[in-house]
Amino acid sequence: MKISLRTKLITSFLAVIIICGVVATLVGMQLIGTGIIGQAQDKVKNDLNSAREIYREETDNIKDIVRFTALRFFIKDAILDNDTERLQKELDGIRKAESLDVLTLADKIGQVIVRTRNLSVSGDNQAHDELVSEVLSVEEVVAGTVIVRREELIKEGLDLAEQAHIEFIPTPKAKPTLETEQTSGMMIKAAAPVFRDDGRVIGVLYGGNLLNRNYGIVDRVKETVYQGVKYKGKDIGTATIFQGDLRISTNVMGEDGGRAIGTRVSEEVYEQVLLKGLPWIDRAFVVNNWYIAAYEPIKNVKAETIGVLYVGILEEKFMDMRKRAIAMFLGITLVGMIIALTVSSFLANGVLQPIRGLVSASQQWANGNLEYRVKITQKDEIAELAETFNLMASSLKERDDKLKEYTSQQIMKSERLATLGQLAAGVAHEINNPLGAVLMYTHLALEDLEEKDVLRKNLEKAVTEASRCKDIVKGLLDFARQTEPKVEESGVNETLECTLGVVENQALFQNVKITKVICPSLPKVLMDVGQMQQVFMNIILNAAEAMEGKGELTVTTRTAPDNKYIEIEFTDTGCGIPPENRDKVFEPFFTTKEVGRATGLGLAISHGIIARHKGTIEVKSEPGKGTNFIIRLPLKRKEK
Repeated sequence: MKISLRTKLITSFLAVIIICGVVATLVGMQLIGTGIIGQAQDKVKNDLNSAREIYREETDNIKDIVRFTALRFFIKDAILDNDTERLQKELDGIRKAESLDVLTLADKIGQVIVRTRNLSVSGDNQAHDELVSEVLSVEEVVAGTVIVRREELIKEGLDLAEQAHIEFIPTPKAKPTLETEQTSGMMIKAAAPVFRDDGRVIGVLYGGNLLNRNYGIVDRVKETVYQGVKYKGKDIGTATIFQGDLRISTNVMGEDGGRAIGTRVSEEVYEQVLLKGLPWIDRAFVVNNWYIAAYEPIKNVKAETIGVLYVGILEEKFMDMRKRAIAMFLGITLVGMIIALTVSSFLANGVLQPIRGLVSASQQWANGNLEYRVKITQKDEIAELAETFNLMASSLKERDDKLKEYTSQQIMKSERLATLGQLAAGVAHEINNPLGAVLMYTHLALEDLEEKDVLRKNLEKAVTEASRCKDIVKGLLDFARQTEPKVEESGVNETLECTLGVVENQALFQNVKITKVICPSLPKVLMDVGQMQQVFMNIILNAAEAMEGKGELTVTTRTAPDNKYIEIEFTDTGCGIPPENRDKVFEPFFTTKEVGRATGLGLAISHGIIARHKGTIEVKSEPGKGTNFIIRLPLKRKEK
């Protein structure tokens, strides 16, 4: 199908525009998406900082309440007077006024004096409590987040134990677990020493708030950071406190519309935050929605991770922002592509006008009108091309004239060669019979002469010259006949071994070392064995003569790298061929030997035989370093 250049140009412009547009769109989309998500992650990171501060404020508040309460005189006096009734009344009033879940007083060895929430239980020792033992050790106020076992919660109040009890709810993407419920609780707790006047510790006061199902902190984070903003009817921001990987305080809503207490954190967050103790900021699936979330570990006073503080922003808002930005970007890109395509169409027309002139000129030249010239009206690259076309037309006309003259000369030369070949064949045929008779009668005359007869030497010279004439006649006949080979499937290795066997015992090869590098798995080829032996013999004899009967001849057979040919290589250590003669070695009657020693037809005949076998023969040589002949024969006979 013919496609116009205008179509190709516009298509090329369009392809470039589309590629650039697509690349720009993809890059833009990536940058927009990354930018929006990056902004969301930065925001949620700041939100986590705010949540941490609110959590710390709550801890500091409880710490201050306990510290200031422990400094009140009535506690010191009541402990010294063993007035438990007064202690219970005063401390319970403080607990209720400060909204504490727990406010308990123990003596200097950690034995509980009074529990304001559960008066019925006292006398047990709390020296094992991590905060109490720390206060007794350092005699300073200590505060932090602790895990309180169910047994200890029951001592403080059965209602606290029930408040802490949470059953696990199956959560997508959570780490698999065999646990079904959580009975312990997580508490922000503070403990302070009670001193007597002489500075000795006489007791420990500790208090705190249970975080399980206590929504004060998370709702304060939500109101402070997100200000109750909603998106599509959903809270845009949420906060959660985890005990381990279990939600114990949250404003994330479950599918039933209630707070998602009992759901768990995802496995990847579990691995990063709870096991490694590192913050995690990324998109996360929280209960039933995707959020841009931030998590950080909550640690106890021993720096052990016991929980997680979380804040998250609803991802849907940012995804919608991303879609709107991308849609706007795509619209701008599409409009730009349409404008660029319109402009490219006008540009294509301007470029094509002078090209049409070149096409018209080419058609004129193709029809033989080499006098036609392109008109140059501009000064640009196409004008330079038109000028080059005109120069090319002039060169073509000049070469055409020379080619016609050369062709006429070659035709005349070919006709002369053909006539000469026919004449040579005829003359050779006519001379061959008389030469045979001359040789026969000369041999008969030699038989009648004695060894010392003076005529014998002259007759022997006559035999030698007549034999040389006969060889020349035979070469002429072989060269003129161009006999087609009678091919059959034969082995090159066997043919080569047979040829070498003929020459190895000749006097010329007495001081020539013949090295054979034969490929044993060489495949057979279609060839005329007799003609191929003639080729091998010509090359081997030439090599021996070039080495003057002394040197090394290496014969190698192999399969060509492309597996389409087999190669027979002959390498000698002779005198080599000068560069000016290298291209003439296959020409008939060319020889560098002395007059009378060669006809100059051996390699010409060999070249013809190899050509009729659809093969090639190549020569490489350096003066003084020897000569290399490479014959290539096809593994499969090519069709004519």
